[in-house]
Amino acid sequence: MTDPQGGADDTGENVRGETPEPEPDADEDEVTVHDDVELERTIGLSGGLAIGIGTMIGAGIFVFPGLAAGTAGPAASLSFAIGGVVALLVALPASELATAMPRSGGGYYFVSRSMGTSYGAVVGIGLWLGLVFASAFYLVGLGHYASAVFEEVEIALTFDPVIPLGLAFGIFLTGMSIAGTENTAKIQNAVVGILLVILTLFLSYGALDSLGAFGRESVPEAYFSQGHLPVLSTAALVFTSYLGFAQVATVAGDIKQPSRNLPLAMVGSVIVVTIFYVVTIFVATSAFGAARLETLGETAMVEVAREYVGAPGAIAILVAGLLATFSSANASILSASRTVYALSRDALLPRRAGEINLRYGTPHVALLAAGGPILLLVATGQVAVLAEVASFLHLVLYALICVAVIVLRRRSPGWYEPSFQLPGYPVVPAIGALASVGLIAFMQPASIVIGLVVMVVAYGWFRYYAGSVRLKGDF
Repeated sequence: MTDPQGGADDTGENVRGETPEPEPDADEDEVTVHDDVELERTIGLSGGLAIGIGTMIGAGIFVFPGLAAGTAGPAASLSFAIGGVVALLVALPASELATAMPRSGGGYYFVSRSMGTSYGAVVGIGLWLGLVFASAFYLVGLGHYASAVFEEVEIALTFDPVIPLGLAFGIFLTGMSIAGTENTAKIQNAVVGILLVILTLFLSYGALDSLGAFGRESVPEAYFSQGHLPVLSTAALVFTSYLGFAQVATVAGDIKQPSRNLPLAMVGSVIVVTIFYVVTIFVATSAFGAARLETLGETAMVEVAREYVGAPGAIAILVAGLLATFSSANASILSASRTVYALSRDALLPRRAGEINLRYGTPHVALLAAGGPILLLVATGQVAVLAEVASFLHLVLYALICVAVIVLRRRSPGWYEPSFQLPGYPVVPAIGALASVGLIAFMQPASIVIGLVVMVVAYGWFRYYAGSVRLKGDF
């Protein structure tokens, strides 16, 4: 995949005769102006943290504990810790790039402006579809928790409601995002705030109880009960839980004061959720042991809460699970649409996909381009496969983000002026790239194959549709 680097004078055109749109006429704290339309900067630091934390905390706590413990045993907590370290190694380079290029599209934008258009096209389309896979995964989890609510209140249904409920929530969230990111951000902030309060109270009690503070005995089990290798394969599986920090960069065009808020939101959200994940697995495996936890599936945490504090605890975690999977899906749909929007403005997708709704100030066509495929994947209900394909596509992106920092630091173009510089250059981005690629080796072959097919199709689309397009890295 070779092409002239960003900064070429000739931008070229795609098969429809469209060329990349110029960079925003104004890129200020409150608004990004594109000629006569505006993409409003309506998301502050709390909103950025809410997108990062809200996206990540859903899957890691409310969908994965049973799956992860069944594979790695109590050492699944180490799997989450490894995932957190890898995420942090990528969040630091991503923060530097985001403050230099605070545009919608996040990782796609960084790679396309540093490594060339073909790399950007593969990463951008892969990111879009990776977020589609992740959103579908979250919506299926949301359907499981909503179904568990019916069971808890003893409402018998004549059909399995998981998929219908996931589809209904997907339609609702897409429509809500079209109506405005300010509404989406307000709901996200409220949901994440309530969620963190519930989890902090429950996990604090559960951790103290597991340590014997209240006279309760934990389930005895060897930490590496399944061996050492499953720790790494489980880290690859659960890495979907760490996609949220990059989604903050994907909506950078909506973030107020991006030079300050982007690094704080990305790095802060990774640290917060890693702590929550590790404590969650410790509490869950102490309550039941890994083998029994595995049999409880996607709603294992409901039974863990019931074990510790009875029916009130189960109800509280049901509510928290609904809020968490809701917030994860909400943020992922928003981020997927911003990737489509960025690809369209760069003429790598049809121009119509980047249209801004003049009433709401949102890319409504891009949101529909995200929401439609998500609903199709939700209908499959394949939770583990959806999660790993999303992880694969994001790990490829994360490796290239780390490489992008090294490329730009060495080339030092005049426009590259980040307000935040990552510590430990070049060691940190180099390790981040190697760690990202290394996790891929521990994935299921089917997930790797699907991910590679997506990348090949993305490159084929680029060669057919926009092979002559050259993107400028100039601000």
